[in-house]
Amino acid sequence: MRRVSGRVYVPDARGQYRAYRALWVKEGRVAGLEPGRGEGEAILPGFHDAHVHVWKVGQLLTDLLDLRGVDSLDRLAELLRERDRRLPPGAWLLGRGWNEAVLGAWPSRAFLDAVVPGRPVVLTRTCAHIHLANTKAMEAAGVGPKTVSPSGGEVRYQEGLFLERAFGLLERAIPPRTLEDYRRYVLAGAHHLLAHGVTSALEPGADPLLLEAYRSLDREGRLPLRVSVLALVRPDGEDTLYPLPEPYRSDRLVIAGVKFFADGGLSGASAAVSRPYREVGGRGVLRLSAEELFDLALPAHEKGLFVATHAIGDVAILEVLRAYARLYRAKPSPLRHRLEHFGLPDPKGLILARALGVWAVTQPIFLEELRENFLRYLPEGFMPRCYNLARVEKAGVFLAFSSDAPVVRQVSPLRGALAAWRSPLWGKGLPLARGLFYYTQPEASGLPQARLWPGHRADLVVFDRDPFLHPEEARVARVEVDGVAVFAG
Repeated sequence: MRRVSGRVYVPDARGQYRAYRALWVKEGRVAGLEPGRGEGEAILPGFHDAHVHVWKVGQLLTDLLDLRGVDSLDRLAELLRERDRRLPPGAWLLGRGWNEAVLGAWPSRAFLDAVVPGRPVVLTRTCAHIHLANTKAMEAAGVGPKTVSPSGGEVRYQEGLFLERAFGLLERAIPPRTLEDYRRYVLAGAHHLLAHGVTSALEPGADPLLLEAYRSLDREGRLPLRVSVLALVRPDGEDTLYPLPEPYRSDRLVIAGVKFFADGGLSGASAAVSRPYREVGGRGVLRLSAEELFDLALPAHEKGLFVATHAIGDVAILEVLRAYARLYRAKPSPLRHRLEHFGLPDPKGLILARALGVWAVTQPIFLEELRENFLRYLPEGFMPRCYNLARVEKAGVFLAFSSDAPVVRQVSPLRGALAAWRSPLWGKGLPLARGLFYYTQPEASGLPQARLWPGHRADLVVFDRDPFLHPEEARVARVEVDGVAVFAG
């Protein structure tokens, strides 16, 4: 039995925090709580990031050129030339994170051809829904001026841009990742999350090889945090489907859901919306209709796998909810399906989401890091509904918060909760305590609750000072999973 003293904050089922002066840990679980208000370090339940690409975070930390925050085409060219000099002949130059709102302009195929003429280059936009390629990369993929865009995607050959499912045309030519690559990326990403107090996470989309990487790490006892993994069913640019995964559950790993994409990203103006975007026009890309999603998701629903679907625009959100309603009618089930992002729900979407009891898994940090994109592209009149978290909460929709990193640089749940509080585009934000509570919803991902109640796993984060009193200054000092320290700052 071990006593952990300080100011221990434990939320009840409604998200109201109560302070204790210590908790007791025995065999990896909370054995008891001591009443009273403690002093010193602040101890909170370990955070859950309900939508974070763990392996992609790790890939950016290890192999990819990180372009997030690059603020000019000149600086982008400088970074590309530097990486070009370091790579061996014939290797592909891959990067991620550019944002035209930060760069000050859209990069193009001609720009890449001029900067790096001697090797294939593919740069993924920060949202991962738009990709930029040079001529050599397109030649390697067999893409030319007459290439036909696939359903749910678009090839803009002259610009070198590949939107949504069209990326599959490029991806088939990029040197494939190996099992060991995936394992390295997962471990690097997991340790990065732990350093920010995240003790459990959901990996939103894994192909069969990534699923095996997770299973192999779990079998070896090497996963340092708890992960729920959503299996991909429909790969980009392909008509064939991956087989449904076999359910898997251990103390550290759960495979119990599948992932689909109904539209694109809001920051790049490809989410499916009912009114034209400002500045760029168009109404985004609807990748799946309600009927198509129902047909794709029904086998998973019948097998007992929960369904998570990327849906940001109001059009996509309604299509997904209609598909979910059909799933529940076809086979009544206690499964609580999910909508990933839920960025622009209209009143009908809020009502239907509440009626169906689905999870809305959203990203408050977008309000800070992607704010300029939203202000630039949002359709007329859409500002009041854009990631309006207080509005979603008031509608009674089940909420779980996340980062969607590496779409954004910031993975800290504390920073996300601060954004939910201080950075709404419209109306009032959510109080800090509410934001932190929505980062403690592992049940949204098929993982057990972890709120420091007696009997729960001792997954906790220790701050050097009270985040409720000093949110800007508080830093993660220690993180424990099963009562064992896995990070010390």
